[in-house]
Amino acid sequence: MLKIESPQNATYKKLLSLTTAKGLKKEKLFLLSGEKLIKEFLKKPNLKIVYEIVAPRLKPLTHGDIAQLSPALFDEIDVLGTGFNILVLQQPEIEKLGDLSGYKPKGIELVLPVGDPGNLGALLRSAEAFAVPRVILTQEAAHPFLPKSVKASAGSVLRMKLARGPSLKEFPDDCIALDMEGTPIDEFKWPAHGLLVVGEEGAGFSARSKPFKRRVSIPTQGVQSLNVVVAASIALARRA
Repeated sequence: MLKIESPQNATYKKLLSLTTAKGLKKEKLFLLSGEKLIKEFLKKPNLKIVYEIVAPRLKPLTHGDIAQLSPALFDEIDVLGTGFNILVLQQPEIEKLGDLSGYKPKGIELVLPVGDPGNLGALLRSAEAFAVPRVILTQEAAHPFLPKSVKASAGSVLRMKLARGPSLKEFPDDCIALDMEGTPIDEFKWPAHGLLVVGEEGAGFSARSKPFKRRVSIPTQGVQSLNVVVAASIALARRA
C-alpha cells in the first residue's frame, strides 16, 4: 500500500490531474467514484484498474495497487464528495474520425458538441437507453471521463461506443439537427441511417456558417426551448 500525505507527491499530482480535461488527455486514465457505480463495475470489470484510492478510514475493495491518501488529500480528489473508495481506471479507446464527407453511420448515431460535462454524461445515459450504436463527440464537447460526466452517465460512458470527431462546423450538411425551426417531430420521416446532431444549450449551432439541410423540431407550449438532455431523449425515443 502506497501511503501519501504530501500534496507534492508525484503520484498524488498525477491522480489529482484526473479531475481535469488536461490531465485526462495526458494520462489516459480516469476516476470512477460513487459506491453504486464502483460495486456495479467490480461485478464485471471491463477496464484495467490501475489504482484504488482510499482514505485511512476506508477498507480496500480490490487486491491491486492501493493509494492511501491523508483525509485532506483524499477530499481534494473526491470532487463529487462521495466519501467512498475511488478507482483509477484505464480509459477505453475512443476512435478519432477525420473527414466525415464519406462517413456512413450505422443506424442513427448521435453527435454531441455539448460542453457541459453533466449534460454530456446524461446524454450518454439516454444514448445507451435508446440503443444508439455510436456517439460522436465534436471538438467542442467536454471530456466524457470528467468525474461529473461519469457520474451523470450512471456508468453508460463505460459501455457506450464513443468516437471523437472534428469541429461541428466540419460535419456534413445532411446531418439531422434538432432545431426549433425544423419539421415537427411527428411529421419527420426518420431515415434508416444518419447523424442526429444536438446543439449546445444557448449557443445552438452558432459554430456553423449555414444550417443543416435536415432539421427536426419538438413543438412545445409555454416555453421557448427544452433542456438539451430532454430534447435529445425525446428525439431518440421517437426514433427508436
